[in-house]
Amino acid sequence: MLQSGNKRQKSEECLSSAFQEAGFMSPACLLHADEDTESYTMVLSSSHSLKLKYVSLGVLVLQTTSLVLTMRYSRTLKEDGPRYLASCAVVSAEVLKILVCTLLVFLENSFSVRAVNQLLKEIVNKPIETMKLAIPAGIYTLQNNLLYVALSNLDAATYQVTYQLKILTTALFSVSMLGKRLDFHQWLSLVTLMAGVTLVQWPTELEGDTVQKFLSAGSQFVGLMAVLMACLSSGFAGVYFEKILKETKQSLWLRNIQLGLFGFVFGVIGMIVYDGQSVNQLGMFQGYNTITCMVVVLQALGGLVIAVVIKYADNILKGFATSLSIIVSTLISYFLLEDFNPTGVFFLGAVLVIAATFLYSYEIKPASSNTIKV
Repeated sequence: MLQSGNKRQKSEECLSSAFQEAGFMSPACLLHADEDTESYTMVLSSSHSLKLKYVSLGVLVLQTTSLVLTMRYSRTLKEDGPRYLASCAVVSAEVLKILVCTLLVFLENSFSVRAVNQLLKEIVNKPIETMKLAIPAGIYTLQNNLLYVALSNLDAATYQVTYQLKILTTALFSVSMLGKRLDFHQWLSLVTLMAGVTLVQWPTELEGDTVQKFLSAGSQFVGLMAVLMACLSSGFAGVYFEKILKETKQSLWLRNIQLGLFGFVFGVIGMIVYDGQSVNQLGMFQGYNTITCMVVVLQALGGLVIAVVIKYADNILKGFATSLSIIVSTLISYFLLEDFNPTGVFFLGAVLVIAATFLYSYEIKPASSNTIKV
């Protein structure tokens, strides 16, 4: 047995040397090379995935923070001429979203005629499926207008924290409409979230005369009502849209085109009803400047960017993004915009909201039982 083993080893060594003399790698070397290559590929894949996660985190924070801050800055910026109309900005964002999604559909189909046929087939030839999106589109249009109202009356930091109530509304609508079950820690996080937002909105003593206090309190109340309505509409529309996506197999870009078309119609109606006289006098693009254009682009492309990035981001990463957005918005509101004076109650409420975000996103993994087979 020992001799045969030695013979086998010698024959393998001879075969190995013969392969090497011929200029090839030996089978043993090939085997080790394959193992090394596989491990190296796994290392590259994990490092690439890690980079994508960090990029996703950066994009989520940048998109969320930049939209809120630029919108707040654009609504409080003192200008000589008229301020831009929020209803017109919403319509412009819908038009831009439709154009970008149409371009993406053409890219998916390599700019062939098939893309036109797909658009006609899914949008025109299926009116019932298209009409299903009229409800979420109308709600999203209302929500986008409410965000302008909220950020015209609330500072960016308070808005960011309060807007996290959409987690609560989305969870409740998911339970009632999709039959989703929440774990105990998720219900606990929702209670913590409500406590945190309550502390953030807790009234504080303001310096100044009685009239200034009254105006400030009134403005904050209007902003709070706008945020609460936006959270409610966001939760319902998001769950309704998710239900539609689960029932059909259409492209995400096609669905966004359908949403954008209805959003454009509802936006134009709102613009005519509320700002028709101003549009007739000074035009739809009155008060537009570079900041306004940035707001429109961020509002139009923000959701699309998140839709692409979110597949690389897990729940913990989304929690980090929300937390960093709140912190960045607070710092910029205090140091640059100078429209926010933080208090101890606000910080306590913000910490509770951030903790609730992480707690809700936390996934409890079942304990694995190690069985030993005899």
